[in-house]
Amino acid sequence: MSTAATRNRWVIPCVLAVTVFVHYIDRNNMAIALPQIATDFGWNEREIGAQGQLLMGAFYLTFGLMQIVLSPLAEQFGPKRSLMLAIVGFSLCTILMHPLGGSLLALIGLRLLLGAAESVHMPMNSAIVSRWFAPHERGRANAIYGAGILLALMAAPWLIVPLTERFGWRLAFALLGLAGLILSLPLVARFINDQPPDWRTTKQFRHMPFIRDGRLWLYISAGIFNAFCVFGVLNWLPTYLTHTKGIAFSSLSLPLFVVFLAGIVGILSWAVVGDRTGRRVELASAGLLLAGGAVWGTAYAHSPIAVVGLFAIAVFLQSTYNAQEFATLQQLLPPDRVGAGTGLYNGLTVLFGGVGGSLVPGTLVSLTGDFQIGMLSLVVGAWCVAILMAGLSLWLAKS
Repeated sequence: MSTAATRNRWVIPCVLAVTVFVHYIDRNNMAIALPQIATDFGWNEREIGAQGQLLMGAFYLTFGLMQIVLSPLAEQFGPKRSLMLAIVGFSLCTILMHPLGGSLLALIGLRLLLGAAESVHMPMNSAIVSRWFAPHERGRANAIYGAGILLALMAAPWLIVPLTERFGWRLAFALLGLAGLILSLPLVARFINDQPPDWRTTKQFRHMPFIRDGRLWLYISAGIFNAFCVFGVLNWLPTYLTHTKGIAFSSLSLPLFVVFLAGIVGILSWAVVGDRTGRRVELASAGLLLAGGAVWGTAYAHSPIAVVGLFAIAVFLQSTYNAQEFATLQQLLPPDRVGAGTGLYNGLTVLFGGVGGSLVPGTLVSLTGDFQIGMLSLVVGAWCVAILMAGLSLWLAKS
């Protein structure tokens, strides 16, 4: 790799972080604005659970399925060009929620299209990082763009809540979608390249031997339960805090900021630890075990401050997995199949875990009218991740 390429390559994950920030603002706007959407549609508690799970789950259904289908094709088409098309697609879907948002059916349709548009984004990010960075650097490189997720979640309430209160949620979505398109697309065009000049690939594109690797499937199983926890928190935490813990919608910004700031600190810190120690799987196993305990503690905390603090601790500990997630996956995949392999992994984890994180808590709320029970279902998911990652650690030690 040339000196110039080596010197400038750390710009790449920084630009990818901007695209991920925009991606997650467009994806998670529905969860933040759900209390106001429910007010506009006149939903009661049980209807919020029933209709909310459809809005959340629709996105994850196509987001998961299309990653499996489209990621190999996107990698062949070129990670950069595929990334640019994805940005245009998901930005337009967000903008169209303004004129079409008066119909629940249209909203569900747009969420389905949004999932398809965003599907190849993370696999192409993973492919680009795996080509530009050595294995001992990938934890940090992945964590830089992964921090864009948590930065978006942290900033989203400060953007969406005041815009929603002033302009209504439909116009707020359109403004944010347009701003994200203008911000991210030129950066990708200017600073992203598919691979360094001396990177070599093979032409056996359709051959994917990694699907026979049992370690990968064990890791996918852990990823499904991790996604269940992550998206359960993303989708339901704002509504849980307003309906169960008495935090007003207008006051959500600071609590969510604290929770997701803990995640940013965690993902960057744990990435450094993972790169230096190489104990990525063991870190994730211990972190999810403790994170489940923190979420369990929210059932016994009556103070909103204590609840927010416990969720901040849980997200910090859960980021032990997110900090190592793609670096571990890149270790298991052939170098020139990282995009396709990441699409398979991310597609299945989102399809089952993401949809599950929307439907299971939502169903429990719909059946019981109790948001606390819905949140406690995430504890089971966290402890399943811990067990599966412990098993993967033993398997890797023997291989």
